[in-house]
Amino acid sequence: MTTPDRLTIRRPDDWHVHLRDGAMLEAVAIHTARQFARAIVMPNLVPPVTSAEAAAAYRRRILAVLPDGCDFTPLMTCYLTDATDPAALAAGFADGSFTAAKLYPAKATTNSAFGVTDITRLTPVFERMAKIGMPLLIHGEVTDPAVDIFDREAVFVDTVLIPLRVRVPGLKIVLEHITTAEAAAYVAQAEAGIAATVTPHHLLINRNAIFNGGLRPDAYCLPVAKRESHRQALRRAVASDSDRFFLGTDTAPHPRHAKEAECCAAGVFCAPFALEIYADIFDDLGALDRFEGFASLNGPRFYGLSPNEGTVTLERAPTIIPDSVGAAVGGVKPFRAGETIGWRMVEP
Repeated sequence: MTTPDRLTIRRPDDWHVHLRDGAMLEAVAIHTARQFARAIVMPNLVPPVTSAEAAAAYRRRILAVLPDGCDFTPLMTCYLTDATDPAALAAGFADGSFTAAKLYPAKATTNSAFGVTDITRLTPVFERMAKIGMPLLIHGEVTDPAVDIFDREAVFVDTVLIPLRVRVPGLKIVLEHITTAEAAAYVAQAEAGIAATVTPHHLLINRNAIFNGGLRPDAYCLPVAKRESHRQALRRAVASDSDRFFLGTDTAPHPRHAKEAECCAAGVFCAPFALEIYADIFDDLGALDRFEGFASLNGPRFYGLSPNEGTVTLERAPTIIPDSVGAAVGGVKPFRAGETIGWRMVEP
């Protein structure tokens, strides 16, 4: 099959972004806004975004760091805790403060210490969300230290996710940043009402990358990359005809001193060239004809939103990813820094 040298698609959205706050927000937000019309913004700040008022204030801070005329819409999320009030959550969804709610199992990942300690205690919250059609976004890992870190997603699907869907039928769920064949198979085959985001790094690296010639902090994220068989399962999933998989970078910036540390922070910063990297992946898969669905159509369909009216164009051209961005925050190393990829976005 002949592959095109130029590809024009509906302007895409990123359905999983960490923009942080303060100086880091100012350093990284423009990279997401350059490529995407909308983004689901994660609420795991310190303190976390747990109220409509906090979400509105955070949204204002995001917009304030973007240049005038930038066409970008942050979609805000509520950080669920053991004390989340169903009525307040529903009110924030009704007035547009929240697009979705995020479930972090307590201590599962960055800034998740305030997360949920017992998911069954939030059944009234989930029942209200199901009633009003509010999506639940899940970091899908168990936190039991007795469970191997490479098994925590698969165990979560079996012991937490499936029972939750039985208890609360009709709840719309996005299983975020999936990393395993088990998660991909469940999302593809389960009853309607579930979808998954897939990151560029989990499509490109397996767990060997973390230990390639020594410990590689820039390949360390949560959930961690898994075996090669799981990476291949994810690649088959995004290249399939299923509309349950869509773009979510999980871009997670940390300054270099936090990544290159005795106990390094978890996260892969893929925002600067995320769309181009995804295009490279779909090109390699021979699935460029399905790229628009993954990047621009499947996510809005699941969230009940209209696709964006505008378009973006990518062209086949060598693009070198810089070694660092964000000097003001000590430098942040992008995913695939120093490498050459095969696509670039044509700036309007």
